[in-house]
Amino acid sequence: MTNPAVESPRGPHRPDQEGTPRRRRRTGRWILLSLAVLVAAGAGSAYWLYSGLDNNIKGVDIDQAIGDDRPERLPTSGQNVLILGSDSRAGANAALNTGDVSGARSDTALMMHIPEGGTQAVAISIPRDTLVTRPECTKSDGTAVAPAKRVMFNSIYGQVGPACVVKTVEQMSGIRMDHYMEIDFSGFQGLVDAMGGVTVTVDKDIHDKSSGLDLTAGTHRLDGTRSLQFVRTRHGIGDRSDLGRISLQQQFMLDLLSEIKKQDLLGSPTKTYKIADSLTAALTTDSELASLTKLAEFGRSLNGVDPSGMETIMLPVMYDKTDPHRVVAAEPQATELWKALRTDSTIPESARNSPATGG
Repeated sequence: MTNPAVESPRGPHRPDQEGTPRRRRRTGRWILLSLAVLVAAGAGSAYWLYSGLDNNIKGVDIDQAIGDDRPERLPTSGQNVLILGSDSRAGANAALNTGDVSGARSDTALMMHIPEGGTQAVAISIPRDTLVTRPECTKSDGTAVAPAKRVMFNSIYGQVGPACVVKTVEQMSGIRMDHYMEIDFSGFQGLVDAMGGVTVTVDKDIHDKSSGLDLTAGTHRLDGTRSLQFVRTRHGIGDRSDLGRISLQQQFMLDLLSEIKKQDLLGSPTKTYKIADSLTAALTTDSELASLTKLAEFGRSLNGVDPSGMETIMLPVMYDKTDPHRVVAAEPQATELWKALRTDSTIPESARNSPATGG
């Protein structure tokens, strides 16, 4: 277990004026779609290839770690998946430009809700700088960790572990997570390189010394390193906060999905294997999904979901009154959002717009 992450004092900065409400952003279910395609192709390869990929995947027993202190699984709850992008500074990630900070964090967090029998799905982006109440949790070594208030959301991963992140989201939302997926930064970089890069278009110059990104306005083909810089950029856009970075991450999701669609992965076994190897080596799931067979089955269970109907909404947040460099869930918008997801109801328009926008 890593040592508790040391939090940077830099976080969201309050804009001089409150930004206009965020417009809804649509994105493909890129992680699940690409994962399902890749594992299905990998499963059709020779057994030694399959076995190698299968052994890449790491599993976490979320049910055992959390125990019974969880929301009830409701008949109308559909499927709910917590997806994290982690930026551990250990191992291969130590060579990446991830900042001079020790420990590990959940840099990107999406709570994906797939309605029961529906064709649409929604993903909730949880800003990493959100102050939350961390429940009582247990580390992987069995050590109990007391609950705490006003904890940075992205610090929980490094302080206690992924099961505690799941438990925190469950208690925030009242929604039980059916599955957990995590991909680390070094694996993300390898995935893009295996694909030959991803094309993005930006409207304005982006110069961010912190992430290392230096782009002029226009269209660019990004390799793995620059793609990683792109999704980590926060100081070169908007109010230099995590909220602005979320918009870049959502844009990149669309571009990545478009790239996957353009490439004939099923028609190129060698390339498919390279991509699948990069992805599975960086992948951690809950123990129920920790095999190619289970992942493929899960992917097939989502066949009815229309990718064009996928919507990503940022959790409504407001700047914290005590520390304007942090944000807290905005009420009653956040409560309305979680209630709509729990009951598979229409999400109110007020819950789609965040008072703090990062603009």
